[in-house]
This record gives sequence, structure tokens and C-alpha cells, in this order.
Amino acid sequence: MQWTDEGIVIGVRRHGEASAILELMTREHGRHLGMVRGGFGTRMKPILQTGNSVSAMWRARLDEHLGNYTIEPMRQRASNFFGASHAIYGVTHLAALMRLLPERDPHEGLYNIFQRILDRLEDAVWAAPMVARFELLILTELGFGLDLDQCAATGETGDLIYVSPKSGRAVSRLAGAPYADRMLRLPAFMRDDAGEPQGRDLEDGFALTGFFLSRHVLEPRGQVFADERMHFIAALTRALPHVA
Repeated sequence: MQWTDEGIVIGVRRHGEASAILELMTREHGRHLGMVRGGFGTRMKPILQTGNSVSAMWRARLDEHLGNYTIEPMRQRASNFFGASHAIYGVTHLAALMRLLPERDPHEGLYNIFQRILDRLEDAVWAAPMVARFELLILTELGFGLDLDQCAATGETGDLIYVSPKSGRAVSRLAGAPYADRMLRLPAFMRDDAGEPQGRDLEDGFALTGFFLSRHVLEPRGQVFADERMHFIAALTRALPHVA
């Protein structure tokens, strides 16, 4: 078995003295692991950093085997993240989100957005809404997408400011008013790809996605969010005081 693909490093761990088990999110072969001989050596270690893009050739005798990677660098962006604390935490959080996807299950559209976010992750103004909306996409890819297009109670498409924690469907201001204290807030930027968070929108957006990711994805697996997500959101609010 053999294939060649491009991929983004989402994880690496030592194997033996100098080799590494590399986890890539690849364009055509999904989340895929393989061994890199000498992966912790001086030449390969800087390449195998979370967030870097590589060209990968994977070989194995049988498809179900771990296999071996031959890696060449494409875009070494990891060093760029050290200039902003939100980017350091953000790349780790994004990699953790990709790790929620089934192994070897292609998600080319999600891969393209993941790559686009990494290319501009240092730009907090741009990255903040993109990562929140990316969490919505992860929910959809895993089969738990939210219905934010019309009010669950009236069918209206305007003035949608709540999401029902039970159904994951949007609710209008008027229909949701009697239950406001039990509803999740739906910031406008979460429905508008060109919108930007205002006031407490960013906090509300991540609270919304965090609630459903925890309920539908993490808790059934016996997992919780890593601290990097909390640190990422906190770093964003410091970088963007106007959304705090």
C-alpha cells in the first residue's frame, strides 16, 4: 500500500530513541498516523511541528498497518505562532478539534478551511470569528450540526438571537423571551460569514459551540476540553479589548 498526499501536522510523539509517530490531517486521506524514522532528529524535528504543512508519502504492507511516512516540508508556519499568545494556544486547540474526526475519514472542505485559518492565525481580529465558526463546522461534520436558519417555534428567519439547548435550533427574540434565562445566546456573527463579534459576542459564540461539543462529542467519549481552548479564548479577549 502506498499513497502521496499533503497534510498538516496535528500531533507527534516520540517512538524509540529518535523516531516519531506522526499524526497528519491530510487533504484526501483524512486524519492519518504513520511512523517517521528520525522524526526527533535535528533535521526533521523543526518540520514536524503542529501547524506545519508537509508533503507525505505513506507506505505499509497492509492498509490497516501503522505504516511509515516519508516527509518533505511545504509550509513551516509554526514559528510564526510564537509572536502571539492566542496563536500558540489556537494552533493546539485547532489540532485537538481535528483529532475529534474519525481516523482515515476524508474531510477535504474542512481541511481547506483549517489550512486557511492557520495561514492567518496570528491576526486575532480575523481569526477570532473564524475559529468560533470552525467549531460549528466540526459539529456539522460529526453529525451534530445546529439549525440556525429559522426559528424553531415560528419558522421566522429574522431576529434570531437564541439557540435552544435541547434541540440545537435557533429561536427568535419574541418566541424565546419567556425562556431567555434557559437559552443559549446566538451572536449574529455565527450566522454571518462576514460578520465580526461585538460586545460579548465572542464569549457567547464559544459558549454556544462549547456546550454542544461537550454534550455530543466530548462527554460520550469521556473527554473534556483541554485547557488550551480556555487559554485561547482568554488570549483573544486580551488581544481584542473591544469584544471583551
